[in-house]
Amino acid sequence: MQTWIGFSLAIVAMLYLSRKNLALGMAVGAAILALFTLRPAAVLAALHATFADPSVLLLALVVGLIPVIGGVLERSGWMGRLVSNMRMGTRPFMAVAPALLGLLPMPGGALLSAPLLERGAPRAALDVKAAANVWFRHTLLIVYPLGSALIASAKIAKLDVYRVIPFLVPGFLLMGLLGYVFLLHGVSGRLDSKGPFSFRDLVVPLAAILLAPVLDIVLKIVFVLPYTEIGTAAGVGASLALAIGIGRLGPRDVLSVFLSTRAWKFSLIVFAVFVFLNVFLASGAPESLAGLALPPVALMVGLALLLGFVTGRIEASTAIVIPIYLMSHGTVSAATFAVTYFAAFLGYLITPTHPCISVSLEYFQTSLWAFLRKTALPASIAVAACVIGGFLVLGR
Repeated sequence: MQTWIGFSLAIVAMLYLSRKNLALGMAVGAAILALFTLRPAAVLAALHATFADPSVLLLALVVGLIPVIGGVLERSGWMGRLVSNMRMGTRPFMAVAPALLGLLPMPGGALLSAPLLERGAPRAALDVKAAANVWFRHTLLIVYPLGSALIASAKIAKLDVYRVIPFLVPGFLLMGLLGYVFLLHGVSGRLDSKGPFSFRDLVVPLAAILLAPVLDIVLKIVFVLPYTEIGTAAGVGASLALAIGIGRLGPRDVLSVFLSTRAWKFSLIVFAVFVFLNVFLASGAPESLAGLALPPVALMVGLALLLGFVTGRIEASTAIVIPIYLMSHGTVSAATFAVTYFAAFLGYLITPTHPCISVSLEYFQTSLWAFLRKTALPASIAVAACVIGGFLVLGR
């Protein structure tokens, strides 16, 4: 009974606080759960399991550096050069531009891609630009190997990121197709590109963005690493060094970018997620929840979607449902992980508490109702496809 009370209060606190600050919500949830279920020695053991784990430390470093790369490219002007040399139609541009900027997450990042859509598609309707800015900014993150939510969720499931990505590709393709067909069907024309095309201005910033995942994959193939996160950290560090080099930024500029992107918040999220996870595992709550014998689809799709929607965070959802499934089934297959992650992603994408939605609506001066009217049908199709995928992978 005490476990149930502690878990319920922890979830309520986490759901309330995570809407504004995921790290705080996860940390407070862990503290409440520990207070009801663990002795001091067990709490210290859970903290030690988090902060003494080299893979968690490396992961926190990685997700803290990734937004700095984006900030450096933006500060030096290379991101603007990249976009200005995309010679394509307005319709594909409205999908590609937010997706590229979405690879380098940072607080308020939707405000970086919004001006690009305003400049590149001046004749598109405001609700279309707001919907495209949110939808396509996140779609590529389903399969992006350096996405912090994907890295953390895969680690919780004890799976390698590159093993699960092939199973996430169908969800990525579906989201891209749905967005292109339903959100951009009325958009036409080509970009009004100014100045001559520069292959260098297109390729150089792309190289800084893509160096991290490429080097990460190569190192993991060539070397047997004691911790796989070493390859990821090396790749991200190389990308950051290249971005600083091509931007010719000095230490003060880099420090300014670090402060403006609030990069430490991303690292704190990693620590908070794994503190909650280790407390959750030690509390006995997974065993109690597994005893409810929820149907796998209800747990890994239904609950994952609901938690993603309520919290507006993928990691908060996967940190709860995956350990419960592990307790009952021992392992999570790559296919099971994919439908679970996709469900949590959909909940995160469509919740009104998602910050990217609010800033996009404010920037384009359109309403939440207009945004929902544009995204309701493709989002509903995606959710239905996820449920069907859940039944195919998990059965009844």
